[in-house]
Amino acid sequence: MNPKLQRVLSSLVFLLWAGVLIYFYASGRIMKYLAPDFRPYVLAGGLGLAVMGLFTLLTANQQADCGHDHGPGESSHDHEGMDVHPLVAFLILLVPVGLCVSWTQDGFFSSASLARKGAYATPSNSSVSFLDAELPPLSKEIIERQHQKTGDGFHEFSLTELFFISSDPEVRALVEGMPVETEGRMVIDRDGPANQRRLYRLYITCCAADSQAIPIIVRFPDNVPDVKENAWMKISGTMRYPDEGAGTIPVLEASSAVEGVAPAEESFMRGRKKF
Repeated sequence: MNPKLQRVLSSLVFLLWAGVLIYFYASGRIMKYLAPDFRPYVLAGGLGLAVMGLFTLLTANQQADCGHDHGPGESSHDHEGMDVHPLVAFLILLVPVGLCVSWTQDGFFSSASLARKGAYATPSNSSVSFLDAELPPLSKEIIERQHQKTGDGFHEFSLTELFFISSDPEVRALVEGMPVETEGRMVIDRDGPANQRRLYRLYITCCAADSQAIPIIVRFPDNVPDVKENAWMKISGTMRYPDEGAGTIPVLEASSAVEGVAPAEESFMRGRKKF
């Protein structure tokens, strides 16, 4: 392949990769994959690739010196050769990313992927912990004051709070039996009875690859709401922390459930409250 066409293909790779990065940043889809501190690097990388692509495209016709002298009788030689045909390399770099962009659901919605992320774990065997030694002396009144009360008399808690309280005996005893309201995505509990579901949020440290599902158990008194799997729900009820043989688990005995709209950014930091 002649050097000019090879440079044009290289520039197209740079520009298309730049377009993917800038598109994910500008459309907001990046929120599903990266924590806020890392997102500006995606935009910077996309703009940098765009500059490289444009420079390569605009200079495709220029002849470049190979950088050393040829001896007497030595013919010029190609320094732009590749072990792989340029067209094959072009397809290898673009086809996978194109398929990923078009097929991704921007989330973990299969039972297998949620299981790998810990949606069916309990606080006793979860790898995530952050409450140890971080809470001052508490009373039930303090907790109630610091969690806004709904018109129906339920205290608003983030789902991650309810999960991590399981590992703190002092706070657990105070929250036990408290009327609470929380929100998250609801899925079938594959190990539970027919009236039991799992409600979870995703915790992301830096990117989707290290995300962890933070779940609690929801038990309905009779009929379970007829909603799609992974529907975003706001659920009110009484909070319990029973030990059912696998350590203390967070159980919300539901009294009402309403389907809502998922936030644009589903990291655990939305609605996070500190005692």
